[in-house]
Amino acid sequence: MQAKHIVRTATSSLGAHKSRSILTILGIVVGILAVMLVVSVGAGAEALILNQVEGLGANTIIVVPGREPKGPSDPAVIDTLYGDSLKERELDALSRSNNITGVQDVMPIVFGVTGVSHEGETYQSMVLGGSELFPDIFGLAAAQGEFYGEDDVRGRSAVVVIGSTVAEELFGESDAVGKNIRVGEFQARVIGVLPKKGQVLFFNADESIFMPYTAAQLYVFGQKHFNRIIVTVASHDDVPVAVADITATLRALHDITDPENDDFFVSTQEDIADSVGTITSALTWFLGAVAAISLVVGGVGIMNIMLVSVTERTREIGLRKALGATSGNILYQFLLESVTLTSIGGIIGILLGAVGSYGITLVLTNIAGLNWTFIFPTTAAVLGVALSFCIGLVFGIYPAYQASQKSPLEALRYE
Repeated sequence: MQAKHIVRTATSSLGAHKSRSILTILGIVVGILAVMLVVSVGAGAEALILNQVEGLGANTIIVVPGREPKGPSDPAVIDTLYGDSLKERELDALSRSNNITGVQDVMPIVFGVTGVSHEGETYQSMVLGGSELFPDIFGLAAAQGEFYGEDDVRGRSAVVVIGSTVAEELFGESDAVGKNIRVGEFQARVIGVLPKKGQVLFFNADESIFMPYTAAQLYVFGQKHFNRIIVTVASHDDVPVAVADITATLRALHDITDPENDDFFVSTQEDIADSVGTITSALTWFLGAVAAISLVVGGVGIMNIMLVSVTERTREIGLRKALGATSGNILYQFLLESVTLTSIGGIIGILLGAVGSYGITLVLTNIAGLNWTFIFPTTAAVLGVALSFCIGLVFGIYPAYQASQKSPLEALRYE
């Protein structure tokens, strides 16, 4: 039997049993669909986070208290060990141009979650204390009212700027500017409301409250240290030198000679982007691998259905052998049927996965308001097709072998 006859026989057999063929490929379709959705959505999430990180500016440096974590499983030391290592003297030292090359702006940040309320309405919000530079560094601008200024920071003014979600939860449709709210245990006056902004680096602007860091330290958190210090330099070219200067300055202040004893660490936009990219990529592919396990289940289902098919077509196998087909011809025919089914299932799964991912992108963009990007995972698609082919090959070998070993005489007598 020539190769083209084997192909023709296999395809005609699949066409003659459409319902069985559809049920056979269903497991593969679902498996590839799940992989495509996970990888595509994961890639979109990674792009969203990286865009937010990059929006901070390539010339921005973040100084964090505590020992630098060695990996994802070592995060707790950042703020629990040496969490109070950044104070006013560190802020003053980092603000001096003779200490830090190209330094432009230096802003301390304190933050934490606390309850806020207004006339019986309550909300759990992230409270961020910063200087008058907050809107410039993080790209925030008040839609109503205004942001606090330098005088408010110096005077520890009890004023706040609230995110759009906080405004909705506490004030509904009414104007929030000029009203008083309770932040923790003290009263503050709302002087501004932000437009919808969404996630900005490590905080959600819509669900946050912004106030002078001096007031936040005194009235809300009762602390003298900072949770972060943001340093901006003149250009991206100054960043490596500035990082080295910051490290040297803080080590000198803290009498540290051994880098292993650092009670702070310095991050740049590039460092954060690399870390985020590594973590999100690893998580995405891990979840994709978990989803791919369903393909094995689909492969087992294909093997079972192909075994049933072999049994049902025993007389057909006997007739083909009686007419001159060899065991190899029968083996290749059934193996081709299995591979064809899984490959078709893989292609359908990829197409459905692309459509589903695009649909999720539309929902997240138009309904959730996220700046989500649709990303078609080409690598996952290629791997999906290859994996589908391999599953058909692996799980189709045994049924094909069973078919090829049938005796033509016994097969013709089979009822």
